[in-house]
Amino acid sequence: MLKRKIEKRMDQFFDENQKALLLTGARQIGKTYIIRQYAKNHDKKLLEINFLENESAQRLFDNTKDSKDILRRISLLSDVPMEKGETIIFFDEVQECRELVTAIKFLVEEGSYQYILSGSLLGVELKDIRSVPVGYMDIYEMYPLDFEEFCMANGVSHDVIESLKHCFVNKTKVDTMIHDKMMELFRLYLIVGGMPEAVNTFLKNNNLRAVEEIQKGINRLYRMDIAKYDPENKLYLEEIFSLIPAELNAKNKRFILKNLNENFKFSRYENSFLWLKDAGVALPTYCASEPINPLLLSRATNMFKLFLSDIGLLAAMYMNGLQLKILNGEKDINFGSIYENVVAQELHAHGFDLFYYNNKKMGEVDFLVEYKGNVLPIEVKSGKSYTRHAALKNILETKNYGIKQGMVFCNENVEKTDHIVYYPIYMIMFLEREEEQGDMIYQPDFSILK
Repeated sequence: MLKRKIEKRMDQFFDENQKALLLTGARQIGKTYIIRQYAKNHDKKLLEINFLENESAQRLFDNTKDSKDILRRISLLSDVPMEKGETIIFFDEVQECRELVTAIKFLVEEGSYQYILSGSLLGVELKDIRSVPVGYMDIYEMYPLDFEEFCMANGVSHDVIESLKHCFVNKTKVDTMIHDKMMELFRLYLIVGGMPEAVNTFLKNNNLRAVEEIQKGINRLYRMDIAKYDPENKLYLEEIFSLIPAELNAKNKRFILKNLNENFKFSRYENSFLWLKDAGVALPTYCASEPINPLLLSRATNMFKLFLSDIGLLAAMYMNGLQLKILNGEKDINFGSIYENVVAQELHAHGFDLFYYNNKKMGEVDFLVEYKGNVLPIEVKSGKSYTRHAALKNILETKNYGIKQGMVFCNENVEKTDHIVYYPIYMIMFLEREEEQGDMIYQPDFSILK
């Protein structure tokens, strides 16, 4: 059984709220499994209604009078007994039923049951679901397994993870034997990735060929969904999706629009890129013209890198036996693009907005994130020359930017200089966005204006 971090968030949510919870995310990332597991762990009956598989369910809310009327209809769609306080009602594939937006408010107000909703981001319909009035439903987005979850799935103990985190926080070296094993596990993650079916397949039989077939099947499913949900732009969407590995392999890794069409204008097809982002399939990383908070204000919308949402799916799109070459650490592979994709995937899953920095005079830095109230520049190095990073050095030395620290993620053990910390690439799992804590109280004194 795969242990997912979102399970703890769900426990906390329902301990503190009477609201409904909507889990969103790309296809095949385990949303339905997690919901069923939550009900099982809490000894709750689970009544499932799938709006995609059950067409009659799509008319569930037609001409309903009130919450009692809705609940009566729900009871007719399932033979699971509805017991107040003991039954969770699970609405699946909610993007197929827009009327749920209005209905969920009345169901939550009625208060007899817990409600969990799930929907695929592949489809513009889900955007309507997001407009539910505040106070009745919260939305959590799920992602493929991050590297820490992959470690736990492969039996890495809590004590080992905590000791590694201690090294990350205190900037101390990792035991050499543990470091080498963690690097081996990280290379495995580059191949298997974080799609639950792929991970479970590997754990079951250790057959990377079987894992690859799973991944290729998911990539085909994504292409089918593109054709289904956006038929007008599907040719461009499919081509953009297919070009991601080649573009990442290019020297500057930026997405070159002319590779699609000589007359391609970003303004005309911007929605295609946004669609892939909203679908949870691709991760655009935008260029920031200045490494200054807030990064959003200096974002260049037409300059970006496009990463895939799961490193395993990316590996399956490459040819020529890439998996074995990665495991063997062969030098003819461009690990730079693969490492960067993992870092983008981890940062996104940990709540960071994705930016990079590029300036003709200063150079290019792989990632910029807002961390602990400051801009944190991040370089990703896959080779031996991990201490060569002119652009990072330049922005750290520019006093106007006020950046006090940079991070380099590489293959080596922890090392620290005056302004740069070198971390092994697997430690990206510990770089997390801090959640805002408590209330923000401000008591102004406007008495002078009276």
